[in-house]
This record gives sequence, C-alpha cells and structure tokens, in this order.
Amino acid sequence: MQAFKTELADYLERYPQTEYIDTLLPDINGFVRGKRLPATAFNKLEKGCYLPCSVFSLDITGVTIEEAGLGMKIGEPDRLCLPVSGTLSPSAIDPEKVAQVLLTMKDEDGSGFSYEPRNVLASVVQRFKTLGYTPVVALELEFYLVDPQRTEEGKLQPPVGFVTGARETMSQVYSVDGLADFAGFLNDVNQLAKAQGVPADSAVAEAAPGQFEINLKHGEDPVAACDHAIMLKRLIRELAGRYNYEATFMAKPYEEHPGNGLHIHVSLQDDAGGNVFANADGEDSKLLQHAIAGSIDMMPETVALLCPNVNSYRRLVPDMYVPLQASWGHNNRTVSLRIPASGQQDRRIEHRLAGADANPYLTLAAVLSGMLYGIENKLTPPEEASPRIESDLPLLPHRPADALSKLAEGQLLSRYISQQYIDLYSLCKREELQRFERHVTALETEWMLKTA
Repeated sequence: MQAFKTELADYLERYPQTEYIDTLLPDINGFVRGKRLPATAFNKLEKGCYLPCSVFSLDITGVTIEEAGLGMKIGEPDRLCLPVSGTLSPSAIDPEKVAQVLLTMKDEDGSGFSYEPRNVLASVVQRFKTLGYTPVVALELEFYLVDPQRTEEGKLQPPVGFVTGARETMSQVYSVDGLADFAGFLNDVNQLAKAQGVPADSAVAEAAPGQFEINLKHGEDPVAACDHAIMLKRLIRELAGRYNYEATFMAKPYEEHPGNGLHIHVSLQDDAGGNVFANADGEDSKLLQHAIAGSIDMMPETVALLCPNVNSYRRLVPDMYVPLQASWGHNNRTVSLRIPASGQQDRRIEHRLAGADANPYLTLAAVLSGMLYGIENKLTPPEEASPRIESDLPLLPHRPADALSKLAEGQLLSRYISQQYIDLYSLCKREELQRFERHVTALETEWMLKTA
C-alpha cells in the first residue's frame, strides 16, 4: 500500500491535471472491467477498491454465466482489488487528465483470487521458479485497422490511408513504404506505449490490407508481459479512433485474408542468467527438446484456451501460416512450435497457434504448462516436421465443441492449471457457444428461405 501511495504521488506530480483514474481488471476473455475514480477518491485507491468476483465468469458479451457459481448463487459478492505496482500510467483516452492502473483481485483470506487469469498464470510461473528457471517471454500481436464504415453488404472493409486518402487494397507483407500512410497512428502508439511503460518494439506491415504486427520486447516477468499486452491492445483501440479507424484483434475478421495471431516466444533462464535452451556449443539442449515434447503432447488440450471464440476457428485454415497440427521445426513458419534462427543466447520456442483474440494470461499459462510437463517428465519430441513433406500427424481440434471436449476430458493440463478453473472456463465457453449456435444467421436465411 505504501509503495502505491508513493507511486501515485510521483504520478500526480508529473501529471498534475489528472482528474480520473480508470481501474482495469482483465476478465476471462482478456477484456478489461473496472471503475472510473474521480480525484476525490485517489487517496483511497492505495487501500484498493471492490469489484464482484463474477467478472471472471462473464461471456464475450458481458453476460454472467450463473452456472459457474460466482454470481447470484453465492450472493454476487465483492472481492478486494489492489493496484498492480508499476502499472499506473496515462490513458490513451486523455493522457493529461485520465490515468489508468491494473488491478488484481484478492480472496477473503488475502491470497490471489484463484479464478483470476492473472493469478492462474502466476501459479504456473512459480512452478518454474521452484525448479530454478525463469521463463523469458516476448509476445507478438497482430491486428487489423478497418474502416468504421461498412460495405453495402454490412461487411468490414480496409481503411482509407490517412495521408493518401486511398483505400488499402494491396497486401505488401514487410513493406516499409506501406507503413508511411499510417505513420502518424503508429508513432502515437509508440509514444503512448513508452509513457505507459509498455515495451513495444517494431511495427510490421502484415500480409493483408490494413494488417499490422507490433512486437513486445522480451522480459523476465511473464505476468508483466501479459499486462503489457492487455495495455497495448487497449491503447491501439483507443488511438485508432483518433484517425477514423477501428482496430480489431478478431482472429479472422475477413474470410479471404489471413487471421490475427498471438505469437509467443519463450526461452528459459537459469539462476546465473544463462539460456538453458542451448548448449555451450550452440546446439539445442535436452531441456529444449523436453519442452517441445511436452508442448506437443499437451497441445490438443490447450486449443480451447488459445482459440477461445467461435471466430477463432475461422483462422484455422490451410495455407494461411496457421498450424493445424501439433508439430515443430527449425526456422519453419508452418509448424506450431517454431525454433527461430538464432544464436546461443536467444534460442527459444515460438508458439504460433493462439489467435490475437485469446486472453494472454491464459494463453501463456497453457504454453508454459506444456513446456513444464515435458521438462518435469524428460519427454522426447517426435520427428521434426518438414515444410516440403505433408505430415500424417492428426489435426488439432478445429471446432469449438471439439476443443472444449479435449480441454474438459484431458489429463495433462490439470496438473498445472487447477481442474476447478478448467471446469469454470469450459462451462462459460460452452454456454457462450450454445447461445451462438441458437442464433439464425443471415447466410442461413439467404440459402434456405426458399430452398429448404
């Protein structure tokens, strides 16, 4: 509490015009919930604020899934939420007058609330620490800028360039010139990320009109890495509106274009700061092989966490740089687990399955769980996949119901993420899926109104 009191005093000295603080608590979907506090309440924030624990059983539309047992069945109770140290920063809404701070929820006994995704990840990270290892993590987020104006058919369309005034129609992957039309927006993202302490790195034009990727620099605090991803998504959405764009992290906003991924790079560091994924001679270490093997074995159980929404599965199509099987390889972007070209100190695994719509805390918890399972059991990976040879490996779950069944029936992930949390997540996502499947779509009506 004293640490945050000092942090708040320092912040208000730098931003004396601050009128509000937005408190942010990422829910099961990675969407932030919270309250806006006026200046009169600033001094109370050091003692925390209260939010209902049912925020961790909301579906994607914000409806409480009562069957999860965190809502009316137990009286819709509040839990204390405390500010996360180091996350007080200017908001993209109005950096001079509005601040923001992440919250973390506490249980009645003062421990971390077990259904908060941030705490789910923290418990997995602690198990690595117990073994003497620190996961070093970097996240890459893909997103689209789209025109707020829809087509005549009501569909999304690429943005109009802020400089040229022309609509984006070409796909120029890695085009530096392609960034020029969006330089103002990307510069604002970079500047505000710095002000928020978000370690944003390079921006890349991706393989479709209006698609970009922003990388977060690697760090030794996996939970903070996901905090940064949450804040980056929020500031991108807010800043996009200033340029008359909308930003979307939907896994597959366009049928004809590639989807948005959340790629996660992980290496392991020992107590001396050395990368244990490479031997002294620069070759892959046994620990790296074990981590790959565990990830491969556990991957089918984790798909429902890495692909959380109905739209997530639209992204899982061939020839779109999305892995369809649990596979691995060196310098190969067609596999689930890519070992990028690297030196000894930056040898790492890039996990490529998750969509940008996934909750980063749960995604990273699942990714690290697979690696930990392989390391603890000294597993041996299957043969490395080749991009030139069609693999006979079984496909990963490609439908939401199948992925949820794998999650609920699996025996591996529950060794690292509690069965209670897996049950809650599965229940919430099944209820959400059932609501979606009851909806009659325009395409159904078009196809079947006069033919069925």
